[in-house]
Amino acid sequence: MTYRVCFVCTGNICRSPIAESVFRARVEEAGLDTLVEIDSAGTGDWHEGENADPRARSVLEEHGYALDHRARRFESSWFAGLDLVIALDLGHLKALRHLAPTEEDAAKVRLLRSYDPAAGDDLDVPDPYYGGRDGFQECLEMVEEASTGLLAAVREDVEGRMA
Repeated sequence: MTYRVCFVCTGNICRSPIAESVFRARVEEAGLDTLVEIDSAGTGDWHEGENADPRARSVLEEHGYALDHRARRFESSWFAGLDLVIALDLGHLKALRHLAPTEEDAAKVRLLRSYDPAAGDDLDVPDPYYGGRDGFQECLEMVEEASTGLLAAVREDVEGRMA
């Protein structure tokens, strides 16, 4: 049984594609790529069909991450097929929980940085879109830091299902 994770940001061209790429690499390194499926989407449709922002692609490539991506909008019907929906900031968390058809589905939505013990109370990954390349680098670093804890949680869920 495949475990499905979807990362969600605003337009699906900056933060969520970065998170998708980083987490896919972590899952592959852990040998879980046949058991865990990773995807991403946006809360809006402004960039539907577009590739990730060139700055996001550049930062990912510079750090050895692969990305094959086309932006799309998150649909409430997807909740049924997902195990975990990872929001990149509090606004996304609220929007996704509002979209959730059931309380069980709303409980699937978590903030990415909640998996990073060093994040403290600041759980948002800031939107780098309106800034320079440095914001994309900062986003990547935050995603990498949170991915360790997220991988541990997903591994635990996957192993629990297999037991």
